[in-house]
Amino acid sequence: MGFPILVMMLPSAVLPLSGLTWTEQRVLAIFLFAALCWVFEPIPIYATSICVLVLELLLISTHGLIWFRQGPTAQLGTLIKYQALMSTLASPVILLFLGGFFLAMAATKYRLDQNLANMMLRPLGQKPHIVMLGCMLITAVFSMFMSNTATTAMMLSLMVPILSRLDDDPKGKVAFCLCIPLAANIGGVGTPIGTPPNAIALKYLVGPHTISFGKWMLFSIPYVLAMLLIGWFLLRWLYPVKTEKISLEFEVQFLQTSKAWIVYLTFAGTILLWLTEALHGINTYIVALLPVGLFLATEVITKEELKRLNWDVLWLVAGGIALGMALEQSGLAQRVIAAIPFGSLSPYWVILLAALLATSMATFMSNTATANLLLPIVAILGTNTQSLAPLGGMKMLILCVAFSSSLGMALPISTPPNALAHAMGFIETRDMIKVGLFMGVIGLILLMTMLWVLNTIGFFAQI
Repeated sequence: MGFPILVMMLPSAVLPLSGLTWTEQRVLAIFLFAALCWVFEPIPIYATSICVLVLELLLISTHGLIWFRQGPTAQLGTLIKYQALMSTLASPVILLFLGGFFLAMAATKYRLDQNLANMMLRPLGQKPHIVMLGCMLITAVFSMFMSNTATTAMMLSLMVPILSRLDDDPKGKVAFCLCIPLAANIGGVGTPIGTPPNAIALKYLVGPHTISFGKWMLFSIPYVLAMLLIGWFLLRWLYPVKTEKISLEFEVQFLQTSKAWIVYLTFAGTILLWLTEALHGINTYIVALLPVGLFLATEVITKEELKRLNWDVLWLVAGGIALGMALEQSGLAQRVIAAIPFGSLSPYWVILLAALLATSMATFMSNTATANLLLPIVAILGTNTQSLAPLGGMKMLILCVAFSSSLGMALPISTPPNALAHAMGFIETRDMIKVGLFMGVIGLILLMTMLWVLNTIGFFAQI
């Protein structure tokens, strides 16, 4: 971990990037610190994010250590207002996630998620391949609005009675165990709150580049459905279920208490408001705070439950936003982009390489950390590379990297859903690699195709 300190202390003349200001050099050191910690995890990844914010406040802010605020303006560079850095902890993106967490916690507490899942599983019949497809669709839908990890844990628990009927069918068990994390990883792409990379992407899609909740789903749902069908066919081909019938009975019993009805109505109302922003004018972030206020005021979520929210995820995302702000406002991101001859590359190669890099990184590290590292850079790249404009410009590149970050799912360590499924004991690592690599490659091909089609029909111009 001494390497980032060395980078900060070295004379700028010996660094590969010429003409760095002192502030840019410190930002580079902080970026390297974050990258190393997010990849190797010597400390928890959420702790890395908070350390990033603290280091930025001390080293590059307008009210940091006095020794780091002195010097000729040309050499010192641009310091960042400390209020701007601290505001990342209450960024609209953070509040969007907070609202999503409240919805997920309330749905779990009042068994809305489990009852909906049971209700949707009931009519699937007894054919294993239809039951599997139904499980994948249900998992994907829940992953769009709940944590991928929580969704996977819930759906794997519902798999227990199915797996118990597959005792003499080892390939069938592998197929059913793999279908859940596969669907959870893919389904998270479907909404801005489905997975952290989506929310981080929204941080850069502002002003004329803004994408509403409904328009995001207009773009993402066809992609999710296509990927789910491909994954379903792949699992049926690689791991055919020899059991002919699966006889199941799922109990559906919605709670009828006043608080349960508050949860049902708030959940439905929030989703409806997200999808109809164009009609009422309340933006996605403000809508996300409605369940927070309602659930706390009515004690649907209690003080003790409030303490159990996934604050670590919020801090992780906030640190990524702070890192992106430092890269952009210090000028380092622009300098890095200017130093790389992207102008000599075909814009198609730029998009493809960005997608491949995101997927590769997300295979070995958190997809949130991947998005935190890459999105600030590709945002500047998309803005400054004129050859990308005919292909959708920054909007296409941001979406490409955000979606690609969710395609890294070839290892048990790639995503929490993968780890949960692997822990059940029915899946070998080679099974996950086989399916994950295939889905990653197919996902990239499908993503490139869909981005091209959407740009051709003028989708990005309509955003």
